[in-house]
Amino acid sequence: MRIGVPKEIKNHEYRVGLVPAGVRELVASGHQVLIQSTAGAGIGVDDAAYVAAGAKIVATAKEIFDGAELVVKVKEPQLVECQMLRPGQVLFTYLHLAADAAQANALMASGATAIAYETVTAPNGSLPLLTPMSEVAGRMSVQVGATTLQKANGGLGVLLGGVPGTAPAKVVVLGGGVSGTAAAEIAVGMRADVTVVDRSLKRLRELDALFAGRLKTMASTAEAIESLVTQADVVIGAVLVVGAAAPKLVTREMVSKMKKGAVMVDISIDQGGCFETSRPTTHADPTYVVDGVIHYCVTNMPGAVPRTSTFALTNATLPYVKQLADLGAEKALAADPHLAAGLNVHAGAITCEAVARDLKLAYRPYRVAA
Repeated sequence: MRIGVPKEIKNHEYRVGLVPAGVRELVASGHQVLIQSTAGAGIGVDDAAYVAAGAKIVATAKEIFDGAELVVKVKEPQLVECQMLRPGQVLFTYLHLAADAAQANALMASGATAIAYETVTAPNGSLPLLTPMSEVAGRMSVQVGATTLQKANGGLGVLLGGVPGTAPAKVVVLGGGVSGTAAAEIAVGMRADVTVVDRSLKRLRELDALFAGRLKTMASTAEAIESLVTQADVVIGAVLVVGAAAPKLVTREMVSKMKKGAVMVDISIDQGGCFETSRPTTHADPTYVVDGVIHYCVTNMPGAVPRTSTFALTNATLPYVKQLADLGAEKALAADPHLAAGLNVHAGAITCEAVARDLKLAYRPYRVAA
């Protein structure tokens, strides 16, 4: 199979869909790999390293899309890329369609088969291709919050961990999943006063045991969230409903009652965000202010640390890329229901029920060929 990896074109996106080690594995299995020139430059990998692994370098994205049967990316295709997709071609990447009607419509119009990293499942119900980037975003969120809290950046001027004789910053993490746990881990390590909010009491008990009482836990209710965020210095939104738009847990009214100079970091922004005042931003212009509260809502947070992120991501995605290449999409999806859970668009229709519901589009379940 011909596998193509274009250079990412989203704002300040430096990750790449395959590293040379992955190319070597695929070529050894008899596949041809096309890499767009300089696709790996953002992670410090030059074209020569890909050639040494067995890839063919091409100059343009058009050559990738025209020549590849399977296109492997990191971020959702931009509309100009959607226009280069063709019927029967397979796209394997993050999609986050529930908050992106324009992309969903463009993918349907292309006739391509689009498999989303973020909805591929594991036998234990986890999301193996979302997990590594959730870990990166969670850990980054506390770095971002701590930096943005500095007075020169518009924040309150509070040191996250405080010093003896002063109070540490209050950090509220909404969601105790992978990204929320990663955020809590760094915030606790920086000696902040940390509270994690989750609707699962089982998960809160697990976190209490994991952190040995070094953080607080709170069951999720509107009253509890309002009480916590209005006293917080940093609020981190780490909420996930698989494939669907994130619920709005923090209302505009709650934001208006928060401290001026407090910081909100919305990791959930790829799925529409969990703050009512959230809107997508970029690494070029990452923050904005609502009612004196600084919002950081960058939709590709891990792109700021592309080398770490790319190697973490491709460690997880390579076995699935190989599966799709070895078997072809139809057989691979039939053989693995967990990979099939990643199918979001096929033959001009939405095949992910959560996406169809949130975008108010028709849902057509994928039928495995007999």
